[in-house]
Amino acid sequence: MSVDNLIYPLFVVDGQNHKSEVKSLPGQYRLSLDYLLKEVEDCMKLGVKCFDLFPAVEESLKNEQGTYSYSKDNFYLKYIKEVKSRFPEAVIMTDVAMDPYSSDGHDGIVRNGEIVNDATLEVLGKMSVAQAEAGADIIGPSDMMDGRVEFIRNELDDHGFSGVSIMSYTAKYASAFYGPFRDALGSAPKFGDKKSYQMDPANKREALVEANLDYLEGADHLMVKPALCYLDIIHMLKEEYPIPIAAYNVSGEYAMLKAAAQNGWIDYDRAMPEMLLSIKRAGADVILTYFAKEFAQMKA
Repeated sequence: MSVDNLIYPLFVVDGQNHKSEVKSLPGQYRLSLDYLLKEVEDCMKLGVKCFDLFPAVEESLKNEQGTYSYSKDNFYLKYIKEVKSRFPEAVIMTDVAMDPYSSDGHDGIVRNGEIVNDATLEVLGKMSVAQAEAGADIIGPSDMMDGRVEFIRNELDDHGFSGVSIMSYTAKYASAFYGPFRDALGSAPKFGDKKSYQMDPANKREALVEANLDYLEGADHLMVKPALCYLDIIHMLKEEYPIPIAAYNVSGEYAMLKAAAQNGWIDYDRAMPEMLLSIKRAGADVILTYFAKEFAQMKA
């Protein structure tokens, strides 16, 4: 395990002088730009160089079409540009999905109670180009719409961003471990669930189907999410594909270890690196984890 294997997810909010802890994610915060820049600087000094930014968007800015996602007034795009301006050596990954911007809280456009795949791709394409224009190095489509990797790749290439890579959320399971993340962003669906476009936890073969599609469509990395309950999927994709495999050590996995440690039920300083090591050993070249900064501090 190395700090170089890690990507640090950070939550961002509009405004100044704002730093609020996510109650279900002890030690993780919603950060305004001034605090975000300080956090990136501190992490860079520890050797953490890659960051995945997630926006907490005001409800008043959300609509059924998610148009704020590519608006020139979007604070998220301004934050990306500012971080890259201040820290050009930092690698910035972004989130491409409608749920932070949708008044429905879903990853796709909803019509008559159904997710409309192809209309959603148009929004995802505009979102991806806007993020690339702001300076994003890695686009992370987390929506699970069919054909989105090819659509986004074509849009990026057509707008002169062939050097911007895509880390596809390839095997994103309909998991019980996402709760604290949705708490952080206020992005829980307003009705129903996401089982129609996220994967069945019992289905292993579908991961290969999705991985093959994403690989052929031009993904530069294939991601498995969550990590701990899906180590077999990480290993399987590592064995099958010649491109880097990523794993998202998700909010619920972080929260349960933190809770156990706070109650004195587990040795945190031993358990946390062991958890990350298991994900690395399974085959993950890249691990997105809320433990990134603490792991780097241990290694410093």
